[in-house]
Amino acid sequence: MLIKSDNTILRALDIEDAATFFQWSQDREVTQFSISSYAYPQSLADIKQWLSTINATNKTVSFAICCADSNELIGYAGITSISYLNRCGEYFILIGNKTYWGKGIATQVTKLITDYGFNSLGLNRVELTAFASNPAAYRAYEKAGYQHEGVLRQAGFRYGEFFDKVMMAALASDWKNSRT
Repeated sequence: MLIKSDNTILRALDIEDAATFFQWSQDREVTQFSISSYAYPQSLADIKQWLSTINATNKTVSFAICCADSNELIGYAGITSISYLNRCGEYFILIGNKTYWGKGIATQVTKLITDYGFNSLGLNRVELTAFASNPAAYRAYEKAGYQHEGVLRQAGFRYGEFFDKVMMAALASDWKNSRT
């Protein structure tokens, strides 16, 4: 399945993406806010194993983010911790190629995947957290239509200290009303 916009193409992740993911994993600036397995050093074989099973459960849907012009892999995003009983999930994104930082890609991809969550997965709520020390992230989420719900005090640990996280969410009813 492909989801296309003006600047990006979202496609399934593939084991062939492993070398690019491994390269990103070596750059602490890229992974510093990641809640995924990037928190710990990994080998190329570890990343290949992870990619081979990434969409093997109905609790997570992950997409490769590619540049529409070059088809270059620039990141990945999706929804995890999906509860079909509660019809909710947690959004995540990583733009691994720093050339694409600050260009609105995160906002655009957040809109696409949130829309997918509501309209294809039937979710009612998509939530996320962002480090309070990463204002670019939560500004991108605001632009995508997410609302602040509160602060999770000292919910993240990086560089030997605790940091607050901002809790945000989008609801299907708000989403549909804002798009009409």
